[in-house]
Amino acid sequence: MPAVERRTLGPGLGISRVVTGLWQVADMERDGRTLDLDAAALAMAPYAGAGLTTFDMADHYGSAEEIAGRFRASRDPGDPAVQLLTKWVPEPGAVTAGAARGAVTRALTRLRAERVDLMQFHAWRFSDASWLDALGQLADLRAEGLVGELGVTNFDTAHLRVALASGIPLVSNQVSCSLLDRRAQGRMAALCGEFGVQLLAYGTLAGGLIGERWVGAPEPRQLATWSQMKYKRFVDAAGGWAAFQQLLEAVRQVARRLGTSMASVATRYVLDQPAVAGVIVGARLGLSEHIAGNVAVFGLRLDDEARDALGAAVAALAPIPGDCGDEYRVPPFLTASGDLSHHLADVPPPFPVRDAGDGVRRAFSGTSWESMAGYCRAVRTGDRILVSGTTATNGSRVVGGADPAAQAHFAIDKIAGAIESLGGRLADVVRTRVFVQRIADWEAVARVHGERFATIQPANTLVQATLVGEEYLVEIEAEAVVRG
Repeated sequence: MPAVERRTLGPGLGISRVVTGLWQVADMERDGRTLDLDAAALAMAPYAGAGLTTFDMADHYGSAEEIAGRFRASRDPGDPAVQLLTKWVPEPGAVTAGAARGAVTRALTRLRAERVDLMQFHAWRFSDASWLDALGQLADLRAEGLVGELGVTNFDTAHLRVALASGIPLVSNQVSCSLLDRRAQGRMAALCGEFGVQLLAYGTLAGGLIGERWVGAPEPRQLATWSQMKYKRFVDAAGGWAAFQQLLEAVRQVARRLGTSMASVATRYVLDQPAVAGVIVGARLGLSEHIAGNVAVFGLRLDDEARDALGAAVAALAPIPGDCGDEYRVPPFLTASGDLSHHLADVPPPFPVRDAGDGVRRAFSGTSWESMAGYCRAVRTGDRILVSGTTATNGSRVVGGADPAAQAHFAIDKIAGAIESLGGRLADVVRTRVFVQRIADWEAVARVHGERFATIQPANTLVQATLVGEEYLVEIEAEAVVRG
């Protein structure tokens, strides 16, 4: 068998480049079913024995963390080390002072560990700055030694930049990446190269839909697993079942010529993409194993003919809309249910709102400027929402460091949060005014405005101005009219 390739994510954290994903534990426990946790832990041993020593899970993947903890505890002291990667996925809303510590403590208890090898954070929305508060808390716990390395999951390019420019020590971003979904191969890969961040790719086999059994098969009307339900939506977004069949045929031809499986070809394709440290391949512990196939990937090399054939096949597909992670934040929701109903029960407004009477309502972001100067973040009267000049300020801290693009993104997030809190959407904006401290930053800021308002296209003015505080590089105000 070929040697398992490894990649270093951070000091002291090396991973196998095929990571065994345990998200299907939740699917196996669906509808009240229970697993034998000891038997499931025992089923992890052959993976580690084959050199696939890295496992990925999350706080909401059913009993996955507890299973992994039992597996860790059962190993002999002389066994090769295993890497247990997990995630914290809090509900939307304010993050209390001890929230991250509670999440890390819970993970340590379940994993029977003294340190989380890699804690990955997921944010449901960016219009509420709580996501940055949570990452700040996790960074503090990393400094304490309770977390080895810190990553994120399903972050888009803009907000990965905001976090990195703000000094959050991230080593990875876990995102969907496959022959079907190429969103991570453009701006995201470039940003990762700029900051030295690596990608952990999931969805590589589209829940198993990229495989021999689906070549020439009729379009399925019912699917057995959550993963298949989810990635069938990706298939539809990419052009539908007929277009997907053309991709499958191209992969099959490459696999046949190289004497390997379609899964190996699809996995190797993603491993060869810029910034990808590893791919996450799901396992149904105790039910089915693909260990030999996963290891076989490391003996495969795609030649020019294979790369050209695969490139032509993927180019014929429609691109998956949006940026990485948008399937969890904006329509169309490419999730198993097609919405967020099985993920979230409630989404509170980003900012507190006060009703002043006479139809006037005000939203407050809580910065010291608002109380000192006697104003609100935004005010709604009738169908109009007016948003004050907004900088990249979170509490008393400046967000985005010296990066004008990161500051602009965060300011627009706060504007979106204020408008959402008053019953509108960013799409309701009809007017923006942008003030830059340094005229040299105008293009970087304008490009951010162009990215965030590309389909909204409000009236806009951008000028140079002396802002209050040299650390602030950009200030933005907005006006919105709520429609229907």
